[in-house]
Amino acid sequence: MTDIIHLLPDSVANQIAAGEVVQRPSSIVKEMVENAIDAGAENIQVLVTDGGKTNVQVIDDGKGMSETDARMAFERHATSKILKASDLFTLTTMGFRGEALASIAAVAQVDLKTRRAEDELGTLIQIAGSRVENQEPVACPVGSNFSVKNLFFNVPARRKFLKSNQTELTNVVADFERIVLVHPDIAFTLRAGGAEMYNLPKSTVRGRIINVFGKKLNQELLPVEVETSLVSISGYVGKPESAKKKGAHQYFFVNGRYMRHPYFHSAVMRAYENLIPAGEHISYFIYFSVDPAAIDVNVHPTKTEIKFDNEQAIWQVLSAAVKETVGKFAGVPLIDFDVEGRPDIPAFGSATSIPQQPRPITTTYNPFADTPAAGYKRPAVPAGWDKLYRPDDAADGPSDLLPSDGIQVLNAYSDDTEPSTLNLWADDDVEEVQSKVFDSDMPKFQYKGRYIVYPDTRGIIAVDQHRAHVRILYERYMANLSGHPHPTQKVLFPDIVQFTKAEAITLDAALGDLLNIGFELTSLGGGSYSVSGVPADIEGVNVCDLLHELVATLQDNPAVPREDTWQAIALSMAQASAIVYGQVLSSLEMDQLLADLFATSAPARTPDGKIVYSVIDNKTIDHLFN
Repeated sequence: MTDIIHLLPDSVANQIAAGEVVQRPSSIVKEMVENAIDAGAENIQVLVTDGGKTNVQVIDDGKGMSETDARMAFERHATSKILKASDLFTLTTMGFRGEALASIAAVAQVDLKTRRAEDELGTLIQIAGSRVENQEPVACPVGSNFSVKNLFFNVPARRKFLKSNQTELTNVVADFERIVLVHPDIAFTLRAGGAEMYNLPKSTVRGRIINVFGKKLNQELLPVEVETSLVSISGYVGKPESAKKKGAHQYFFVNGRYMRHPYFHSAVMRAYENLIPAGEHISYFIYFSVDPAAIDVNVHPTKTEIKFDNEQAIWQVLSAAVKETVGKFAGVPLIDFDVEGRPDIPAFGSATSIPQQPRPITTTYNPFADTPAAGYKRPAVPAGWDKLYRPDDAADGPSDLLPSDGIQVLNAYSDDTEPSTLNLWADDDVEEVQSKVFDSDMPKFQYKGRYIVYPDTRGIIAVDQHRAHVRILYERYMANLSGHPHPTQKVLFPDIVQFTKAEAITLDAALGDLLNIGFELTSLGGGSYSVSGVPADIEGVNVCDLLHELVATLQDNPAVPREDTWQAIALSMAQASAIVYGQVLSSLEMDQLLADLFATSAPARTPDGKIVYSVIDNKTIDHLFN
């Protein structure tokens, strides 16, 4: 019997290695720019075409390579960074594996021009699919010029699964930002499709952060500085008031290398406990300096997973440093019980009720219609009112007893161990559902400024007013996105909204969808947009914050189908535009809200699965008096 074990050809081995090292065009940018940094470059230019799928070019003014080194650099495990295994514990360079160039050359067409300062002529080498096609002397400046063309040209399956140009460019920008943030002493330029996206001169760390993400961030940053025998930590964290649900900039770097570290992330967020609302995030840029022997970067080819010898001790140092910074610079304001401007909130069932002031109504108005009546303005409600109306016993309350289908019928004293479920619409049409659940002639009232409560033949129905409006608006916006443009309200003085370069890429791709739901935006260049029109039913909403949240939602799901993108936009819009907890509704407004709710396709739940209304049945009520 013949032997069956054999060595793979180098070209095949390189293609296999490329599966981990080169995942998309952004991987090429990362590896090439890191090599340029290791070569001592002071100016680095990155040029991409078609999101990097057609061409990625990296030009640096580093020390360059000799004719022999230029060819040797494309061999597997060829590196100038380490000589022996023990060097892995004293790493000061970005790269060390010697796999990147070999992997890139195995799945792309690579042209390299390079020259050292002591050489009169440089070297041109051309490689495609691991095969050297040409090498000759060439006149070129000192440094290296890599051009990587037609990524995955010889691996059609891999090329087919590359995403759109916009998505790939977003990934390129993300990797580019991670590198430039940790090397402010180097000048960087990024051009995409001939247009300049970044031109970053040498700067300080804070200056580089501002140059990348905009001047607005400068007002939100607090400096962090601590030095111990174990670790030195520096950088910046955001003020508590700058917290946001999505789109926060969060970066960790160790010894000049970007890393992901959920454990250290929890240390930062721990310092903001009780300072920011639950579910919101803060921006931070944290730089660690530790003994190279105390970390292991040789975990994954991407080098973003790093192991620390003393993670728990560093966690404590980091959390204490951030907490001290926030306490020192942000301060905690004194409690002020100023109630001016607070809406009137019925407090049925409380020991002391808040006297309800008559609500001035200057015009008959339906707040849930497409177009507001002339002269009407939605009452301003202070931010965070929903927290005041969140029940403390939510874990034991009705809203956590979620049915598998239909609405929840609460019967705390039934013989069943599980609450019964009343399915009101599985086999019924909308009109029948409305007749069973909603009777406009029934008396209604608001409870805790959150629920609309009214009697029914089966008991008492409680409807969450905010969630009900979310469901109504969601279906309205989905209809707009699928081909029925929403009315636009022109603004007298256009707002100017500033986005980062990565956010602008995402926004440009979604402009058509935003137009359908009522936004009119005009690009002013440099990531600035003029908002001259907004959807007609979002009075009282901060348009700038809403647009930032929409873009952050789309960035979280960059490669989903178009319909999923619509759902993300519609849900974000609905949650931002829906009536808030604490807003007082008239009887007419409550009737309209309930009528619109039960006319939707799925009135029992919000689009993200939260229950909208529950029924407390007669048996439970009767039992309380027996």
